[in-house]
Amino acid sequence: MNSMDTLKREMLSQRVRQVKASGIRKFFDIINTMPDVISLGVGEPDFVTPEHIRQAGVRSIQEGHTRYTSNYGLLELREEIAAMLQRRYGLVYDPRTQILATVGVSEGVDLAMRTILDPGDEVIAPDPGYVAYEADIIFAGGVPVPVPTYAQYDFGIRAAEIAAAITPQTKMILLGNPNNPTGAIIPRAELEGIARLAVEHDLVVAVDEVYSRLVYSTEHVCIAALPGMQERTLLLDGFSKAYAMTGWRIGYVAAPSRVLEAMLKVHQYTIMCAGTTAQEAALEALRHGEDDVKAMHDDYERRGRMFVAGLNRIGLPACEPKGAFYAFPYIGGTGMSDEEFAEKLLFEEKVAVVPGSSFGAAGQGYVRCAYCTAYDQLEEALVRIERFVKKHQ
Repeated sequence: MNSMDTLKREMLSQRVRQVKASGIRKFFDIINTMPDVISLGVGEPDFVTPEHIRQAGVRSIQEGHTRYTSNYGLLELREEIAAMLQRRYGLVYDPRTQILATVGVSEGVDLAMRTILDPGDEVIAPDPGYVAYEADIIFAGGVPVPVPTYAQYDFGIRAAEIAAAITPQTKMILLGNPNNPTGAIIPRAELEGIARLAVEHDLVVAVDEVYSRLVYSTEHVCIAALPGMQERTLLLDGFSKAYAMTGWRIGYVAAPSRVLEAMLKVHQYTIMCAGTTAQEAALEALRHGEDDVKAMHDDYERRGRMFVAGLNRIGLPACEPKGAFYAFPYIGGTGMSDEEFAEKLLFEEKVAVVPGSSFGAAGQGYVRCAYCTAYDQLEEALVRIERFVKKHQ
């Protein structure tokens, strides 16, 4: 008998046991064992990191830049981030005390939860929402409070519904803007309403803007730039999606000095610093990557229009994504649950999608399709999906 089996008390923490395994990873693991699958499952750009950014990473290694940086990250990178935020939003951050380089936005979200939350604090977040949000809240001892979003409003979260969810235990509102998995953006009027609620109830707002450069046919509004919001907003962003740098694992947090100093405390004891090579590549991306961002943005927009039109033609109603690179069609009309639909589609037609319920209860009856794969693959995926739907009618 394994000695672990003789323990009389539960070895795993209640928090870890409370968090379910990612529904995305389940399908990703299956995909890896199957040939000829068209994967619309994992939200990863099919583009390779642009050549000049890769070369900046290579130079970093060749020149022997292999030591730790400051816990905050390279000052040059933080200065470039501060300059970019001022250009884009008119926000002024001190790069020395208000910006922290992180290991992707994922670390930024985790830091935000662990720095702000005490046990029992409630965090309001849109449902459906990115799978890590609920887990990070629970790991930090907080209580997730999901607020459903609806197709009739293009899945945008609304201030009135957030207001109805606020209790004396509410401490934070966590937003993804644009949203993963729905591609929704939060309109300016709703953001202004959310900002008023945050001020009125003295709430912290954490906003994940990793898709903020991938917004189509509308404006992207940063809630930190609204009146009274910079001092209560944790702005989380990174390089994975806009610059096709997922594997580099580099992001950042911009926040008030007192909060950032506290986040640094967690960061320095768990991470030390983001990778030096990734930071130098990110610096090159900010300085010379604007044309790359625009080219990828325009290509995603083209793919999205074609793919969503195809889903609607097939009879799987889907809202036009305003941002990111996800379609979120309703599959309830097929008579299958979202999990059944995804599993059968994978095994019968070798097209991988993710059940909407993986992103929250409000995602039931939907599936997420990442259209960040090649145009011809998307066209073939539509052929297979249409064949599958007709077969099961």
